Amino acid sequence: MTLAAGPEGDAGAPLRPRRRFRPRGRASAVPVPSAGAAVLSSAPPGAPAAPVVPAVAADPRGAVHHPARAALRAPVHPLVDHPTHPPAPPASRRPGGPWAAWSPCTPQECLPPRATTGTLRLARRTAALLSVLAVAVTVVPAAALLGARVLDPVLRALHRAVLRAAGVRLVVRGGPLAPADGRGALVVADHTSWIDIPALGAIGPVTMLAKREVRDWPLIGALAARIGTLFVHREGLSRLPGTVATCADALRDGTLVGVFPEATTWCGAISGDYRRAPFQAAIDAGAPVRPVTVAITTPDGRPTTAAAFVGEQTLGDTVGRVLRLPGLICEVTVGELVEPGPHTDRRALAARARDRVRHPRPAATATAV
Repeated sequence: MTLAAGPEGDAGAPLRPRRRFRPRGRASAVPVPSAGAAVLSSAPPGAPAAPVVPAVAADPRGAVHHPARAALRAPVHPLVDHPTHPPAPPASRRPGGPWAAWSPCTPQECLPPRATTGTLRLARRTAALLSVLAVAVTVVPAAALLGARVLDPVLRALHRAVLRAAGVRLVVRGGPLAPADGRGALVVADHTSWIDIPALGAIGPVTMLAKREVRDWPLIGALAARIGTLFVHREGLSRLPGTVATCADALRDGTLVGVFPEATTWCGAISGDYRRAPFQAAIDAGAPVRPVTVAITTPDGRPTTAAAFVGEQTLGDTVGRVLRLPGLICEVTVGELVEPGPHTDRRALAARARDRVRHPRPAATATAV
């Protein structure tokens, strides 16, 4: 039987062996079955047999191919830690202290092997992406001078063009992002990949809250500044009140402010805590929170971490990984508004938003963009 390669390879390519691993955490960790095996229930003799759960693909030595993706596909068990990540340490013990942006995800632990195929695909898509960026450099400054009525549809079209050029098909459930009464809203989502940003921009005029370092990225930083991105200094707490005030002012003006409250990228197999400062801005402005769930899968529907931007990766490395793939699907689910009540604090509002992002209510229809 021919097995599909990991999300970084074409169908039919051989699986690369990965090192064996031992699940961390409690002794109740569920073992992963080998290829061809099935997970059987512990029902008593004579009881009806439980449905057979397909096994996770394994290489000939029995090592699980890409354990992060296997954990995504496995049934959720409240007592089992993610097999490739130790439990997150307390905030006081994290590198840089409790306020520093931190993630345990690394390319070695979280990403599938780099693809060895797709060179022509990479060249073709790179050319397409550069063409879109060239158009953006020319069109965006002129559209910005003409105001939001012209700039907003131009940006949506450019974000969709970026996704198409990269081989990513966008599917949207629910929407729109903006509240029906014209108010601003804090748009929040988990952050795993560079794909998250054009996915949000493709469905609404979102002003992103980004780390200051993005301003220094070649070409992309200049474009981000031109379209009004709010850049945040994360070096110390002294700048935090100013960031909250700037965000609140934008919300009062009816702006959709996009933020990734984890403050850095995670691989998607596990996720981080939400920082509360952006939610204080929503409370100060009396603006609702719009939870958005972004899920990236292979064309056959398997969750994948292949597009994750983690650890010491460069932007060029993570973009190149995506461009080599046969294709990806980015599914965006727009959740119901979360309104801050008169006595809601930022801790409670962040917890409600996080729950809505990670447990989205399925929409009745989906639209391919």
